[in-house]
Amino acid sequence: MKHEDVQELYRRHGPALLAYGTSLLGDFATAEDVLHQLFLKLLTMKALPEEPRLYLFKAVRNRCLNVVRDKQRVAPLEQHEWLIKPAGMVEAGVEVERAVAELPPEQREVLVMRIWGEMTLAEIAAVLEIPANTAASRYRYALEKLRGLLKGIAI
Repeated sequence: MKHEDVQELYRRHGPALLAYGTSLLGDFATAEDVLHQLFLKLLTMKALPEEPRLYLFKAVRNRCLNVVRDKQRVAPLEQHEWLIKPAGMVEAGVEVERAVAELPPEQREVLVMRIWGEMTLAEIAAVLEIPANTAASRYRYALEKLRGLLKGIAI
């Protein structure tokens, strides 16, 4: 792949992939390492599959799962700021991070891919290798739980 193509993929998908990796690992720095290793590997590849975004999310997921297996411990997610917060919404962003961290891992994973990764439920199902209905259910349950956790917070 051309260096410029890899840079463009990083520019377009890097923040969402970093948020996704952090949501899986609970550790911003390790997720950043995973992401950088992935993009370095892309520089050695001749070409990407037809759906590069799906490939990138699946690759981040697989690498993060390998890290978890290797370390057999995960730092608590709430210790890290891992979502990009719009100007003037830092407090609300911290509350959203806290609430997302409280979700069950499988719901958090789907939520981050859907909202920050801007993926369809079908794309999420393909990356996670689960039925689309399961992805939809996890997303719905995550939103319901977030509504409860964020009740009374001005966002």
